[in-house]
Amino acid sequence: MSALSYPVQTTALILVDVLNDFLADDGKLSGAIGPMVARLELKENLARLLAGARKAGVKVFFSPHGMDEHSFDDIKHLHPRFQWAVENRVFWIGEKGDEFYEPLKPVAGEFIVSHHRMFSSFHGTDLQEQLSAQGIENVVLAGLTSQTCIEGTGRHALEAGYHVTFLSDAVADFTEQAHQSALTISYPTFGHETLTVDEFLKAVE
Repeated sequence: MSALSYPVQTTALILVDVLNDFLADDGKLSGAIGPMVARLELKENLARLLAGARKAGVKVFFSPHGMDEHSFDDIKHLHPRFQWAVENRVFWIGEKGDEFYEPLKPVAGEFIVSHHRMFSSFHGTDLQEQLSAQGIENVVLAGLTSQTCIEGTGRHALEAGYHVTFLSDAVADFTEQAHQSALTISYPTFGHETLTVDEFLKAVE
């Protein structure tokens, strides 16, 4: 693929964890991440990204986090972050927090990936199968959070052979330090491009 060129036939926009527990006012994590979401104008940028991608005909995939009481039955050494999530029923399947945030929810013809339980949207899900079925070569990532699920999904995509693009103004994290670490260290390491929303939309063929 030539620099800054994204054919709609082979490009997938993957929106990770655009869920109520992060983005709704009453979400279980919105109080903690809300200040960064607001400062970075994440909701507005994601809405502009989604509208532009739809208008251009880019294939849009939604990758939701999700867990229940049996999600980690096979994990002997569960990370404390996930243990806390289980204890507090964060992204709990069947509850409001695990539903897509209304202004950013999928529409007919878009793709919904099976729930991921940890950071990578590939691990234990059908994302690879769905991307392959659509002939995708270029993966473009946005959503939450910058240093965890976005980074983890991008790293997996790179190792799976995709061209990986991170959108710097369409991600957010709980702290400025975590967000900047992703933008300045992780994304240049695991991605081919780090673009703004407008730069990406301009480069869509």
